[in-house]
Amino acid sequence: MSDTPQSTPYRRKSFWAEVWMYLRQSRLKPLPLLGTLKKYTFKDAKADAKAGLNVALLDFPQSMAYAMIGGLPIVFGLLGSAISSIVGPFFASSRFVMMGPTNASAVLLLSGLLSINLPPEQWPTVLPMLLVMIAVMLLLGALLRVASFVQYISRSVLTGYISAAALLIIVNQIPLICGFLSPERKSTVAQTFMETMRHWHEFDPLIFAIAAATLVIFLLGKRFTPKAPNIVIAIVGICALCALGKYFWPTIFVYPTLDVVQIEAFSTPVFNLDLLGQLASPAFAIAFLCILESASIAKTLAARSGDRFNPNQQMYSLGMANLANAFGGGMPASGSLTRSTLNWSSGARTGVSSIISGVLLLLGLFLLGDLLKYIPKAALAALIVTIGCSLLNRGQIGVIVRSTRSDATAFCFTFFGGIIFPLDTAIYVGAAASIILFLRKAANPELVEIGFNDEGELTEKTPEDAETLHEIPDISIVHVEGDLFFGASDLFLEQARILVSDPNKRITVLRLRNARHLDATAAMAIADLIKFARAHGRDILISGATPDVERVLNNSGTLDLLGRENFFPLITGNPNISTRNALKRAQEILGHKDANIVIYAKPKQAEEEHPAGGRDETTPAS
Repeated sequence: MSDTPQSTPYRRKSFWAEVWMYLRQSRLKPLPLLGTLKKYTFKDAKADAKAGLNVALLDFPQSMAYAMIGGLPIVFGLLGSAISSIVGPFFASSRFVMMGPTNASAVLLLSGLLSINLPPEQWPTVLPMLLVMIAVMLLLGALLRVASFVQYISRSVLTGYISAAALLIIVNQIPLICGFLSPERKSTVAQTFMETMRHWHEFDPLIFAIAAATLVIFLLGKRFTPKAPNIVIAIVGICALCALGKYFWPTIFVYPTLDVVQIEAFSTPVFNLDLLGQLASPAFAIAFLCILESASIAKTLAARSGDRFNPNQQMYSLGMANLANAFGGGMPASGSLTRSTLNWSSGARTGVSSIISGVLLLLGLFLLGDLLKYIPKAALAALIVTIGCSLLNRGQIGVIVRSTRSDATAFCFTFFGGIIFPLDTAIYVGAAASIILFLRKAANPELVEIGFNDEGELTEKTPEDAETLHEIPDISIVHVEGDLFFGASDLFLEQARILVSDPNKRITVLRLRNARHLDATAAMAIADLIKFARAHGRDILISGATPDVERVLNNSGTLDLLGRENFFPLITGNPNISTRNALKRAQEILGHKDANIVIYAKPKQAEEEHPAGGRDETTPAS
C-alpha cells in the first residue's frame, strides 16, 4: 500500500491543528475585569470613585471638543467617550488607560471624512460603518498578535504625524474663533489654511473677543490652580460673562452657540459597498493610530506602576470599544494620554474607575444636555486651539532633528506629508520612509576576506595589515556578516561578484555562519553567483551555514545547484571545522593537499568562539 494517499490527510490535519494552536496562543482573555471584581474591596471602590470623578470632569468638555475637531455634533464625542469608558475596561490589559476620542484620532477622522465625496451633514450616517471596519481590523489584529509590530514604527514618524495633526486642529478652529461664515472644509492643512484666508473679510470682533476671553480665563486658571478642572471653569466663566452681556446689550451679543444635543444612540450600521473602498484607508489609518496611542500610553503607565502589559489584549479592548460605539452612536475610540495620566495620578486601583467616569458622563449628558446650547462655539474652539498647541512638542522635535539624519528625514516626510496630503496618507508616507531608511542600514551585508600571512596562517584582511598578507593562489575565504534578506541581495551579489572575478581566485569559500535572515531572494542571488562563477571557470563552496540558512538553501534548490559535496554546515561546538573541511574540499579540487591551516578571527569574534584563547589550530588539511 502506498504511503502517498495517507500523507495528504495527515498534512491537512497538521496544518489546521497548527492554526488552532496559533489562535489559542493569542493569550486573549475574554473578560479579564471579572477576575479583578472577584477580589474587589471597598477601599478599591473609594479610590476608583475619586479617580473616575476627576477624569469625568476633564472628559466632558474634552469629548465635546473632539467631536468638533472631527466635524461631528458634540453628542458623538460625549457618547463615544462614555461608551468606550464603560465597555473598554471589561476587556483591557491596562487598568489605567482611559479609552475614547482623542485629538489625534479625531483629526484623522476629520481628514478621512473629508476625503470621501459626501457633505458633512451625511457624515453621521457613514460613521457606524467606519467604526465597524475599525473594530474588525483591531479584533483581527489582536487575534493574530500583530500589536507588537508597532514597535517598528519610529517615534519620529509619530511625532511628525502629531505635529501635522496639531496644525490641522488649529487651522480648522480659526473660522469659529474669527466668526467666519462657514468656509468649505478641506482635507489638508494647506488647503484649509488657503480656504480660511479667503474669508478673512468676514472677521467678527465680538466673536474673537469671546474666544480671547475664554483663553485668558483658561490660562489664568492653569497658572494659579493647575490641578483644578480649568477647561470646565473656563467654559462656565465665559458663559456667565456672555449671559451678562446679553442681559445688558441684547442686540450686540449675538454669536453662534453649540447645537442642542440630540441623542441618537443604538443605531444600526448600514453598509454601503460604494463607500467601503473609500473608507478602507481612513479605517486602517485610524486603527493603526489607535494601536500606537494606546500601546504607548499603557506601556508607560505599566512601567510606572509595575504592572504587566499585553499589547494584543489592549488592542482587543479597543476593538470591542469601537464596536460598541458603532451601535451606540459614538466616534472612534483610542487611548487618551491626558485622561489616562490623570486616572493614574488620581489613585485609580482598577478599571472600575473608567466605568465610573463613563457613567458620570452619561448622567451629565442626560441632565445637562439642554444647557450646552448656551456655550459659544468660539469659546470651545479657543480651548481646542490650546489642545492643538500642546501637541507641538518642541523638545521632542529638537531631539529628533538633531539625533540622526534618518530620524530627521522620517520626521520631515511625515510632517510635510501631513501638511500637503490627508493625514492618513501622511502616516503611510512616514512609515514607508522610516522602513526604507531602516532597510538602507540593514541591507548592507559585510564581506570580510580572509588571507594568509607570512607564516601560512589564515587571518582576516584589514586595511592595517592588508599589505603584509600573501594569499595562497586560487583560494579565498569570505565571511558574510549581517542581514542577508531581499533588501541586501543585490548588494551582496555585486560585492561577491567582484571577489569572484579576481583571476587569482580559483575557489571562493562563503562562510555564512554570521549571515542572518536568509530568504528566497538572497538564495536566488547565491544561485546566480554560483552560475556566474562556474561560467568563468571558478567554483563556490559554502561553510558554516546555520540550520536556518541550510533550510532555505535546500528548499530553494540552491543547495542542489551547489552540490552537496560543496556544502559544509555549521558544527556545534567547533564552528571552524566546517571551514577546515571546505578548505580540504578546495584543495582536493585544486589537486594539492599539503597545507597546514590555522584560522584567525576578529578579536571580538575570537573571544565568542574560543574563550580560552581565540585561536583554533586545526589538523593538517592532508
